[in-house]
Amino acid sequence: MDFPAPPHAYVPGQTPRHPEGLFDRLRNTARPGMTPAALAASDAWGAGWQYLQQGYFWEAHELFEPVWIALPPNSRQRAFVQGAIQIANAALKARMGRPRAVLRLCDIARGHLEAAGRTGARAMGADPDTLPERAERLRAAANLSPGGDAE
Repeated sequence: MDFPAPPHAYVPGQTPRHPEGLFDRLRNTARPGMTPAALAASDAWGAGWQYLQQGYFWEAHELFEPVWIALPPNSRQRAFVQGAIQIANAALKARMGRPRAVLRLCDIARGHLEAAGRTGARAMGADPDTLPERAERLRAAANLSPGGDAE
C-alpha cells in the first residue's frame, strides 16, 4: 500500500513540528494484543517503513513506536523494530549534523538487529539486509563529518 507523504519532514530545530494527532489514525492500527503478523500488516508498520525509505525519519519513528510496544517482549520482531527505530533516529541525527549521535545510534541499532537475526526482519516482511546496510552507510558518512556534536 502507498501512504500519503507527510506535509514535510520534521527536523527538530529546523522545521515546524507536525500538528498533534496528525499520525493518530496510522498509529492506532497497531495495538497491544495483536499478533506479530497482524502488526507487520498494520498501516503503522507499513507507513513507517515507507516513510523511513522516503526520508521522513521522525515520522517513521512515530509510527514504529506503537508497533514496538505491541510486540511480545524479547521477540525477534520486537528487536528488529527497535533496530528500525534506532536507524530512523540515526538518520535524523545525520540530517541534524550530529555525527557522534549517528555513530552511537548505529551501534545500538546493530545490537538490536543482531538480536533479531534475519528471522525478525522476515517476520516483519522486511528485507533482512536493508537496515544493517543503511546503518553502515550512515556510519561511514558520520565518520567523514567534520566537528563534534553535543549529545
